[in-house]
Parts: sequence; structure tokens; C-alpha cells
Amino acid sequence: MKNSDIKENETKVGAEQKKGNHSEQEKYLEYEYKVFYSPDDLGDIKKYYEEKLGDPGSFPFTRGPYRTMYRDKLWTMRQYAGFGTAEETNQRFKFLLSQGNTGLSVAFDLPTQMGYDSDEEIALPEVGKVGVAIDTVEDMLLLFDGIPIDKISVSFTINGTAPQIMALYLIVAKKRGVPFEKLIGTLQNDILKEIIARGTWIYPVEPSVKLACDVIEFCAKYVPRFNPISVCGYHIREAGATAYQEVAFAFENAKVYVNNVIERGLDPDSFMRRVTFFFCTYHNLFEEVAKYRAARRIWAHIAKDFGVKDEKNMAMKFAVACGGASLTRAEPLLNIARVTLGALATVLGGGQSIFTEAYDEAYSIPTEHSAKIALRIQQILAFETDIPEVSDPLGGSFFIEKLTDQMEEKIKIEMKRVEDYGGMVKAIKDGFIQSVILHEAYKQQMLIEQGKKKIIGVNMFRDDGESSQKFEIFRPREANEKAKKLHEFKKSRDMRKIQKFLDNISFAAEKGENVIPYLIEALENGATIGETTKALKKVYGEFKEPIVI
Repeated sequence: MKNSDIKENETKVGAEQKKGNHSEQEKYLEYEYKVFYSPDDLGDIKKYYEEKLGDPGSFPFTRGPYRTMYRDKLWTMRQYAGFGTAEETNQRFKFLLSQGNTGLSVAFDLPTQMGYDSDEEIALPEVGKVGVAIDTVEDMLLLFDGIPIDKISVSFTINGTAPQIMALYLIVAKKRGVPFEKLIGTLQNDILKEIIARGTWIYPVEPSVKLACDVIEFCAKYVPRFNPISVCGYHIREAGATAYQEVAFAFENAKVYVNNVIERGLDPDSFMRRVTFFFCTYHNLFEEVAKYRAARRIWAHIAKDFGVKDEKNMAMKFAVACGGASLTRAEPLLNIARVTLGALATVLGGGQSIFTEAYDEAYSIPTEHSAKIALRIQQILAFETDIPEVSDPLGGSFFIEKLTDQMEEKIKIEMKRVEDYGGMVKAIKDGFIQSVILHEAYKQQMLIEQGKKKIIGVNMFRDDGESSQKFEIFRPREANEKAKKLHEFKKSRDMRKIQKFLDNISFAAEKGENVIPYLIEALENGATIGETTKALKKVYGEFKEPIVI
């Protein structure tokens, strides 16, 4: 065969490939994947390493926040848990700890998230359904009964009422004689992403940011080992955003909080180390690894621009959950493979804390059986593989480095898009960010329906037979029992005394003071989350959602 014939044949083969699945996958992933990569894709290797990589634990932290990574300390293994009453959730916590959990993650019901007491009429249908119902300090004491809060890291997935939950946790520590300095854990406390992607907002944007920053400021001064915010890309991604939009929008949110705290006069080095992130990991393994490596590099430069001087405070720390939206009701046991790939991607990408979803979460709150399997996935990665032995094991791969560069560029483009619009607060209030995510979600759904985004058991290799898998659909305790108990508690109080504490919260809000000390005082003396929320609403009002087209 002549050389010209060989080249013609290669051209035909290339054209055939572009018509097939490979081109569809490229279009879906939005990256130009080559067949293979070489040093030519990176240029001067030594210069590239010095400028863009560096050793693990060194600026710009592309390769990880710590030099030895998991060899010295494994990631924190958490399982998200919370349902019904504080007593029930406490039992699940103890079960998970007995199975090897190294951290706890608390799920709250919708009334708690939105600042309603369990005895309010609007709350009754949702009490205890998707998380634990917390109204008072007594509930929080029951939630952590027998849990060594001075030794274990606790994560709270709460935003609108994050200041109240933090106050309640501090009261529990105080009552149990645990110094605030010993508390470790994380408060999500990212209200901007709630407004963007999830919906459990309470107050307008500016006062919401103010309250979130009250927590950051208070913790910087009095609870130094606790992470007062976990800026959350997770729900942004779950709402339909791409991997790079997830990071870009989370970073723009983070910049709003950091600016606010610096404007209060705090030295950025006094709190930036505790500004953490929470992301979503799907099972596109290489994309996710590249996302986390690019994100660390970008955040290091952002922190430096904010005036951070200690390089350790420029290192981005993050937790993940393995994307719940990727789990299917069809053939649910296949979700074990999906979650495993997500957990693997997170470990290879250098995460600090992992929550692995249970295979039955597309149906219900996980059973003890499914929650244990989800935890075992992490334990297998930690103890049955050699992955933790090496920091950034994929570093130096021509492909991974090029993909990391591509991811970095896409994240920066999305961030500039927000900045050109006028910043994140304006973009959220106008509904611009919500519109971007909505359009991306529609695009992704069309790719699924057209069969271009392939999901086994859904639009590919479907098994239309009846599933033999049985699930325990959780039924919460009768909400009226919780409401009655709370009602009796309220009747036993001196309401004139309570009202004085609630008025103090409103006065502090009016004067622009940090409200955390006033929340602690009120809740410690018998006020409820719902009552303290109303005291703040009296000053701030409520958020009005923009119309998004």
C-alpha cells in the first residue's frame, strides 16, 4: 500500500470515529480529548513544574494541601445522617461510629433548615422527613448524647439557620465542659448557594451574607479549630451546572464572604485557613481529578490576592459527596460502582473528607445496611489499596496535567463572566446565575434523552423486568408528637424573659452587630430556632425569588 493510500485510510478511519460514540462523548464532556498525550502538550517540563505544579504541600498546591497527604493522615470518612427525632439520629450516629466512621455529618429536616419550629402549621407535613428536627438546646443535647464532641469532627449541613445551629452546638459544648478551642468540624453556612441552587433561603441576600460572616468572625476569635463555612459547589452541580461552573460559582461566592469579613477589619490570615469548600464528585474520574487540582491552584492565587501571607493559609481544603444526582432508581445496586468511582476520583484528587452515598438513596433515606456498604467503599480504598501511599499519584501524567490546565481555563472564564456581570450578589439578585444553571440542566437532560449522555440501566442496556430489590422506605415518627412536646416546653417558660432575649437579637441586627452572642444567650435560656428566626426576620425581612427564564 502506498503512503498516500495509508494517509487516505487514516483520514477515513478518523472520520468514522468522529461519527461514532467517541465524538458524542467529546461533545458531552466539552473537552478536546486526544488519543494520547506527550511532553509536547506541556512545553518546558521543568518550567511547567515550577510555575504550575510545585511539590505537594507547596504553593500553588496543585498537587495537594499537604506534602505527605494520606500517608500520614487519611481523609475523614463521613456518612450523612439525620431523620425523625434527635434520639433516632443519635442512634444512627453511634452505629456509624461503631462501623469505623471518623466523622459525623448532620442532616436537618426542612423546617429546621428554614427557621420554622416543629409545632408551626406550615412545618408539620415536613417534620423529621429529610433530616432531624431540631428546635431547642434540649434537642441538640439529645442529638450528641454520648458522642465525644471534643474528639470527633462534626459537619452540619445547614445554611439559613446556620448561626442558630452553631450557637446551639456551642451551648452543648459549654454544658458538657468542652472548651470551644477543642471543637473541630464544619458548618456549611453558605447561604448564597441556597439562593442559587437549592431554595432553603430565609432573608434577603445582603443580610444573609452578613449573618454567615458573623459566624466566620465569631469562630475566628473564639472557636479557632472549627471551619465556620464550607462554600458549597455541590448543590450548584446537582442543580445542573458543569464541573467548571461548580468551582467557578463557589469561588465567586467565597469571594463575597471573604471580602465582607476583611471589611470588618479581620486579618485574612486569621480566618482564611478555615474557609473550606464542599464539592460534588461524579464518576468521570479524570475530569474530577483535574477539577480539584485546578481548583487548588486557582484558590491559592485568590487567597494571595486577598493579602494572605502564610502560604499554609492559601491551601484549599475541601470535602465531597459523591453526586446524588448520578444515582439511579433503575438497577440501584449499580450505584455502588458509581459511588466507588466518585470516591476514587476524590482520593486521587486529594480531598480532605468524603461522604459516600448509599445505593438506595434514589428511593429513600439509607438503611443501616446500605449506609454501611457506602462506608465500606471508603475503607476499601483506604486500607486495601496502595493509593494513599503516594501524594498526587496521577501528577505528571501528560493527560492529567493538560486536562487540569483546560479545567483551570474554563473555571476562570466562568468567573470572569460573573465579574463582568457585576459580581455574584448582583448576578444572584437578578437571577442570572440561576438562569445559567437552569439552561445547563436542560442541556444535560436533552443529552440523556437523546442517548448522547449514556446511563446504564436508564437509556442503555435497560432491564425492564421488575426489580427484586426491596427497600425500607423510612416513615418518620408522627410529627404531631414532636409538635406537642415542643408546645408543652414553650408553655413551661417565662415568655416575658424569652421575649427580652429575642428583642436583644433584633436590636443587635438593627445596629449591625454580630448576632452570635445574642443567639447563644437566647437559645441557652429557652428560645427556639423558630423564635430567633422571627426576631431576625423582623429586621431583615424575607428573600423574594427573582423570576428566572
